[in-house]
Amino acid sequence: MGSRSRGGRHLLLLLLHLLSLHSSLLPWAAVSAAGGGGSGDPYVGVTIGTAVTNLLSPSDLAEFLRAQRITHVRLYDADPRMLSALASSGARAIVGVPNDELLALGSSPATASAWVARRVLHYAGANSSTPGLIAAIAVGDEVPTALPSALPVLLPAIQSLAAALAAANLSSIPVSTPLPFSVVLDPFPPSQAFFNQSLAKSFILPLLSHLANTSAPLMLNLYPYYSMMQSNGVIPLDNALFKPLPPSLEMVDPNTLLHYTNVFDAMLDAVHVAVKNLNATGGGGPVPVLVTETGWPSYGDRRAEPYATRDNADAYNSNLIKHVNDKPGTPMRPGAQASVYIYELFNEDLRPGPVSEANWGLFHGNGTPVYLLHVSGAGGFLANDTTDRTFCIASDDADEKAVQAAMDWACGPGRTDCTAIQPGQGCYEPNDVRSHASFAFDSYYQSQGKAAGSCYFQGVGMVTTTDPSHDSCIFPGSKLLSNVTKSDGANTTTAQTSDAEGSAIWRLRTGRETGFLFILRWLLSLSVVLITTNSNFWT
Repeated sequence: MGSRSRGGRHLLLLLLHLLSLHSSLLPWAAVSAAGGGGSGDPYVGVTIGTAVTNLLSPSDLAEFLRAQRITHVRLYDADPRMLSALASSGARAIVGVPNDELLALGSSPATASAWVARRVLHYAGANSSTPGLIAAIAVGDEVPTALPSALPVLLPAIQSLAAALAAANLSSIPVSTPLPFSVVLDPFPPSQAFFNQSLAKSFILPLLSHLANTSAPLMLNLYPYYSMMQSNGVIPLDNALFKPLPPSLEMVDPNTLLHYTNVFDAMLDAVHVAVKNLNATGGGGPVPVLVTETGWPSYGDRRAEPYATRDNADAYNSNLIKHVNDKPGTPMRPGAQASVYIYELFNEDLRPGPVSEANWGLFHGNGTPVYLLHVSGAGGFLANDTTDRTFCIASDDADEKAVQAAMDWACGPGRTDCTAIQPGQGCYEPNDVRSHASFAFDSYYQSQGKAAGSCYFQGVGMVTTTDPSHDSCIFPGSKLLSNVTKSDGANTTTAQTSDAEGSAIWRLRTGRETGFLFILRWLLSLSVVLITTNSNFWT
């Protein structure tokens, strides 16, 4: 993936500026000014990593966030260049302390004070011009599984950083650590969940007490995708995607008789039960939960990761956004909806591991959407529905011979009208394979009603929300949209998403929950395993 700019930096900035005048594809408009503390109205944010070819500059990142109306982000370090750029984006950021810095911070309060002075005060201190930029500090990431040897210094690092912030009159910035969901054992049904006993008394209980006393959230990376995969078919796909099951298959906790319509809420309530069982309280009352990562991969190994598809990723993230916006809370805590950060904004093409590891993003590295979120009507999250304003073009990184072969099929057996790309016609120029193929692909895509798979072309086609029309060359999608405008009087052509050429992805991680490696040891059956009608919960 990575940068494939056709027009360079100036074109990118122009496109981003134009996009800022229109409605956004992404529904990140904050419904709250709340920060990262897990309190206040819920919001949806995104994680930003760095494992990508040709990173966009921090200033261009800020332009991209502003154009996409993204107001809450999670960073995995506290890069001063990134924070300086974000100051102009209007976004609030959770900044991270990488796992390899924990030993120094946990061993020396003076080092923690120096870290705050160097990384935080300039952006949040009394003399800062951006006092609201830093929403929270995430110390380490999934340390119990990613770097268990650092666990003894994790809580001291959190405490030292919190003390340093308090000394600088910045105690309003919460300090916590993102934990993997695997620290919760026996989570289904939720009422029987408990924390790993090897961690409960020695680490989690004192951590919860500190979080309660400092009004900080319990940060969790929570993935229904992995829970479903590891269940070997027992957890229904539809419930992992927020799609309710028929009444006969509905999930019911046999101990509480509470009904669960999705896996996400069941996982959150499992955490609530585990916390309650430790009886961890403090001066700040109950500890809120902040979901610092959740998401769904759009592509993976077809045999080992059969549920990593664009349709499933679209369904999960779109339904998650609607769920947070509706603010239902969970069956155990109705109305107390947790805020979430979707993992992640862009595909990270440099991430090692399973195929899916490079395919969690909402955007490709060139800024075009991997898939289109279906969140129209979701209140303030999306002002206008952009899900129908799509085009099919040739992928920039596709082999030219494969593109030519796909165009030959579209203009031949595919029965696409390719008259416009013949010599002397409006779309003949520029006279190159990709430009001609993009017109042919879009003609076929639109003629098929933009049906699933109609932009595949053996992997060389890609869907975009940016109108590829140019000069006198009007793509079929534009014609169709114009017809809609004339027929119903509603202007459906104004909301576009920036091509954001040259855009990249930002995520620096040391590891994901190690439980996912278990998935790779066996192949999932492609058959659906149905829960028997007399089952109260996943067994």
